[in-house]
Amino acid sequence: MNKDALILKWLDNNLSPQELEAFQALEEYDAITKLSNYTKDFKAPEFNTEVALQATLSKIESKPVAKNNWLTPFLKIAAILAICFSAYYYTTTLDTTITTQYAEKAQIVLPDQSKVNLNALSKITYNSKQWHANNRNITLEGEAFFNVKKGSTFNVTTATGIISVVGTEFNVKQRTNYFEVTCFEGVVNVDFNTKKTTLTAGDSFLIINGNLIERLQTKNQQPDWIHSVSSFISVPLSEVFAEFERQYNVKIEGNTIKKSTLFSGKFTHNDINIALQSITQPLQLQYKKVNNTIILTRE
Repeated sequence: MNKDALILKWLDNNLSPQELEAFQALEEYDAITKLSNYTKDFKAPEFNTEVALQATLSKIESKPVAKNNWLTPFLKIAAILAICFSAYYYTTTLDTTITTQYAEKAQIVLPDQSKVNLNALSKITYNSKQWHANNRNITLEGEAFFNVKKGSTFNVTTATGIISVVGTEFNVKQRTNYFEVTCFEGVVNVDFNTKKTTLTAGDSFLIINGNLIERLQTKNQQPDWIHSVSSFISVPLSEVFAEFERQYNVKIEGNTIKKSTLFSGKFTHNDINIALQSITQPLQLQYKKVNNTIILTRE
């Protein structure tokens, strides 16, 4: 293995016992370790590590150093260390983002073994490098069910409010003009408009179009969507249609339908015809499918 490759693997703590012996036998070993100590606090902006390394080495090799040949290996080492330390700093600040598309769900295990089920057309963001006992923060757009391991405060930040827990199971749904938090186990704190609301198992907190909606307690152990069913209790049809579109990747048109009408019921995520009937029959609507569009009309 060549000298540069050994240095890079040493910086990554990835040397085998045999490679470590070869590294320690290098002429530059003492210089490398000393220089490493001096550059531990080095920080640099984002750039392509491999491209920068090659460019730097190329420039060094192209300069005349007839009277200072001893300096060339040292400069190479300095360039490699500087680039690698800056790359390390950059990668530790990267966020992990997981996104679902239409009709897609995902299950994610976080660094502390807490679990997240992500509903269709949703996104979570967190930093796995900075995730530790006293820093459990995640950002949510859309809907997710959380099973949080006990520990320090676990924060879920949405565009509408912040949910804080220690160890519990809860569901968060944050969509346009719709924000709902349901606690299934433990205790959940919801910060909304500078006011904190505490939920215990079975409690829900619901905001629709800026208005707080009273909710009955649920006896469910998990949200229905985990089992491929969307359920609603006195929810405007606009939200029901929007959820249907997310689960089936279709467009619903119904110019004659009053979208503010409240709907209570369920629809499955596994059969579009049965799902449509679950919505249209109670409301005495008719439907027809034209390519990727569902057209609703009055009977």
